Amino acid sequence: MFGLTPLGIFHTLISLVAVVTGIVALTRDGKISWENAVGKTYVITTIITCLTGFGIFQHGGFGKPHALGVITLVVFGFIYLAQQRSFFGRFSPYVVTVGFSMTFLFNMIPGIIETATRLPLDSPLASSPEDPNIQMAIAICFVLFLIGATIQVRKLSGYLKRGA
Repeated sequence: MFGLTPLGIFHTLISLVAVVTGIVALTRDGKISWENAVGKTYVITTIITCLTGFGIFQHGGFGKPHALGVITLVVFGFIYLAQQRSFFGRFSPYVVTVGFSMTFLFNMIPGIIETATRLPLDSPLASSPEDPNIQMAIAICFVLFLIGATIQVRKLSGYLKRGA
């Protein structure tokens, strides 16, 4: 199916769960949070997506998608430290909120690339990750991330100032 191995199929399906739960969390709550079932599902499926991605070597050896998986796991490490509240001090809530949103952006990058270079089956939208249309789509996602993170930080700043 779509030239995928069984691991690739599992990886794709679990990544779709991560993306959908990320969208649900961001639209419903304005953030991804470990404090609810949707957020926990997002985090767990994103970690599984990263780990299963390490076993996929479609283009040879360790590549950019693998590096992005490592970076995503490192960001989760920072989020975990920030949730301990003492590691980043008063900046911890910001690290958690923006960090989760950043991992969502990281989910979208390979999602866009893989979708555009595989679909439609008879004539994919792009021939490679370097295609200008893919680069533009990723740039748009990055701008949306910056806008969303700014809104999240401003909202969180106001929330923290009220002492809630």
